[in-house]
Amino acid sequence: MTKSISNERPTTLEHAPLGRDSAYPEHYDASLLFPIPRAANRAPLGIQEGALPFVGEDEWHAFELSWLNARGKPIVAVARFRLPAESPSLIESKSWKLYLNSFNQTRFATREEVVSTLERDLSAAAGAKVSVELFSVDDEVLQTRPLPGECIDELDIDINDYTPSADHLRVSDVIVEETLTSHLLKSNCPVTGQPDWGSVLIRYRGPKLDREGLLRYIVGYRQHQDFHEHCVEHIFMDLMAKAQPERLLVLARYVRRGGLDISPWRGTPGEQPPTPLRLARQ
Repeated sequence: MTKSISNERPTTLEHAPLGRDSAYPEHYDASLLFPIPRAANRAPLGIQEGALPFVGEDEWHAFELSWLNARGKPIVAVARFRLPAESPSLIESKSWKLYLNSFNQTRFATREEVVSTLERDLSAAAGAKVSVELFSVDDEVLQTRPLPGECIDELDIDINDYTPSADHLRVSDVIVEETLTSHLLKSNCPVTGQPDWGSVLIRYRGPKLDREGLLRYIVGYRQHQDFHEHCVEHIFMDLMAKAQPERLLVLARYVRRGGLDISPWRGTPGEQPPTPLRLARQ
C-alpha cells in the first residue's frame, strides 16, 4: 500500500529528515516529502503571503531517478521540476531525495505514470502545482551553458565582512540596463551547516549598481545560513529597496548536492529567466 502526505504532519525544521540518519526506502512512499512553510522566513524580509512582490520559480533537477518498468527492468532518467514561488511551502531537499529513492524498486507501467505520480505528490506537498519533465541522461537539453552577462568576480577588492549587508549596495544617477553575474555565492544549510555553492545572475534596468559594492554584498552570504530559495528572495528584496530598479531578475544556480540541484529565480512582474541552462558545476 502506498502512503500519502498527511495534512497533520509537523513542518518545523526540528522534525525534518535533514541532518538525521535515514534509512533509504525500498518502495514508493509519498509521505517522505517534508514541506516547510515559506512564511516564517519571508516575514523578516517584509514579504507577505498573498501579496508577493515578485514572480518566480524554484527549478530543481534530479539526477538520481530510477524505477522499474512493468517487467521489472530498471529505467533511469533525469527530472526537472518547477515549483512556483507563490506556493505556501518549499520541500526540504533530503526528504525530496528520500522520496525519489522510494521509486527505485517500484514498478510503473509507463513514464507518464511516473510523471503523474511525481506531479501529484509534489504539488500536494508544496500546496501549488509543480510541473515535471523527464529527460534521458544524454538529452541535449541537459548540456551545460555559461551564464549570460558580465562576470564581476575579477574585481580586485578587499573584503572583511561575510554576513549579508545591504549597506554595501550603492547606485549612481545613471540609468542602465545590464546583466551581472558572480560565481562567488556561497551560503550554508540552516540545519547541517554544510556549504551550498552557487552562481548568481542579476539582470536589471535602473540606477547603475556599484560593482565593487555588489560583489562585497554577494560574498556577504558566505557564512549566512538559509535555504537557497530564501537567499534569492533576500537578494531580490535588498536590491529592490536600495536600487529601486524599474525591472529586476535575480537567479541563482546552486551546485548539485545529493543528486539534486536547485535554481531559484525571482523577478518583477513580466520578467522571465534566460533560456533554460545548466552550469558546469551543476
